[in-house]
Amino acid sequence: MHTAWLDHLRCPFCGTRLALVDTGATVADDGVVTEGVLGCECCAFPIVAGIPVLVADDTTRAAMHALEAGRGHDALLTLLGLEGDRATQFSALQARESAATYREALDILSPDAEGRYFLYRFSDPTFRPAEAVAQALGRQHGLAAGPILDLCGGSGHLARTLAGLGPPDATSPHTIVADLHFWKLWLATRFTSPTADAVCCNADAPLPFISELFSMVVLMDAFPYIWHKRLCADEMSRVATPAGVLLLPHLHSALGENVSAGDPLSPRAYQELFASRHPRLFSDARLFEELVDQDVVDLAADLPPTAIGDEPSLTLVASTSDDLFRRQTAGTPLALTGTLTINPLYALSVESERSVLRLRFPTPEYAAEFADCRRYLPDEVTIDADLTRALVPELFGDDYADLRRRRVLIDAPPRYC
Repeated sequence: MHTAWLDHLRCPFCGTRLALVDTGATVADDGVVTEGVLGCECCAFPIVAGIPVLVADDTTRAAMHALEAGRGHDALLTLLGLEGDRATQFSALQARESAATYREALDILSPDAEGRYFLYRFSDPTFRPAEAVAQALGRQHGLAAGPILDLCGGSGHLARTLAGLGPPDATSPHTIVADLHFWKLWLATRFTSPTADAVCCNADAPLPFISELFSMVVLMDAFPYIWHKRLCADEMSRVATPAGVLLLPHLHSALGENVSAGDPLSPRAYQELFASRHPRLFSDARLFEELVDQDVVDLAADLPPTAIGDEPSLTLVASTSDDLFRRQTAGTPLALTGTLTINPLYALSVESERSVLRLRFPTPEYAAEFADCRRYLPDEVTIDADLTRALVPELFGDDYADLRRRRVLIDAPPRYC
């Protein structure tokens, strides 16, 4: 955590300032705290692996006590929820000579369906429109300057996009990724979005930030699972600047059918929650179709709640600026910010300098839930090159741009797969 963020943090319970407590446990270098304790007028909170944990529960207290006793690794294992064999595997992964990958860490931290979902996140058909809308908004004057909050940001996939919207010469992190689950934030800051700062907090409680801080507040997927929706909506509005934008992609609708729907509301109810911010509603189906078929993000095509009908999901964008709501080309940036990687949904076989990529879904359940990715991911691709070596755009010739656009190739963070 960059110490500059201390001026912007507040205790989620009493609302007072947070400051580093001199416990002898602080580990800091050049304005970045990796271990320490934060105190306010009511509580104390640990900073572990550079992540302030602004949650009050038994797990957090146990981690803080381990930290104060000089057992930083035990504090990390506690917050990651690891014990027994999984703790041993994680410790061995950290200690080995070759650097761990996101995939290897994910297999230990989340060896279940959620882990599979995260691994394939960059190409899933709900992520792509959300990313395109965020980029379209981020091109607007004033928004990209940040800072930006990715609330309930998981393991940092969208935060990576949001962080990339900021000025290249920024002296402090442009994006905060926040989530209740520490293990997701650990993955985000270690692999997926290392240029972002992370804050572990609960979106079902007051947010631990000062008012009017963020130029954009994004909450993707998670809002239907939040119980205190009215509080969360009000808090998102509070921490955004008056000219800021609220973006909630892929809101499950109570009028449609969704896998693992949570506790969704109707389109009208979502609109009313954010009424003070002039919200506009968009059909997720239409956003997806226009992105895939025309490479377009049309934010001029908002709909009244009744026109959303019984669609499974929708996107809400709230802003007082009419200039944001226009149609524009999405475009896939071809310059690499990370490592050119074959989409992990593909199995690779090589024969005589010729590579064949075959689409393979991890489970039938994944194939059913994310079937729309077949609209852009071909079942099979043949490349006249050996793709087991380091990948560079030149290997793919004239097909490179199309393979990137269709997400057969992804610009992945280093050490992703």
